[in-house]
Amino acid sequence: MGKVGGPRPFWERPLESLNREEWEALCDGCGQCCTHKLEDADTGDIFHTNVACKLLDLKTARCADYRNRLDHVPDCLRLTLRNVPGISWLPETCAYRLRADDKPLHDWHYLISGDRDAVRAAGVAVIGKVISEVDAGPIEQHAILPEGYEAMLDEDDDDRDGDAYPNGDD
Repeated sequence: MGKVGGPRPFWERPLESLNREEWEALCDGCGQCCTHKLEDADTGDIFHTNVACKLLDLKTARCADYRNRLDHVPDCLRLTLRNVPGISWLPETCAYRLRADDKPLHDWHYLISGDRDAVRAAGVAVIGKVISEVDAGPIEQHAILPEGYEAMLDEDDDDRDGDAYPNGDD
């Protein structure tokens, strides 16, 4: 935390004031942005999966080749000052999202706690929760659906004319 009357640490300053090194250091290393997401073509809803990018080190939740990642994964999303506010799937715990909303970092964030492993201990990191896309097979089979959503899918499957609605109004 910043000292009263003294200069504020960079993670408490507005995102637009950060230099590249500070921006990169803001990442808590959870790895959640490195998992595949699925979008429902009809509703636009985004669903997380337990499938990680092939470059994500599953033991550390760090990119194995961060500097050259775009050479290997051309659609890797680079978080920027402009795009962070519009990325709805960023977790609420994401430091970029928090700071874009002018909220403080969580106590477990390594910049606050001094412990890079605190993100895992807090249950936020993907360590032990994901598999690599290399081993996953069809990603659609790995969607993490909200509670009750699976039942809605089952109802839709039973409706052969395609007119079923989740609330039962046909």
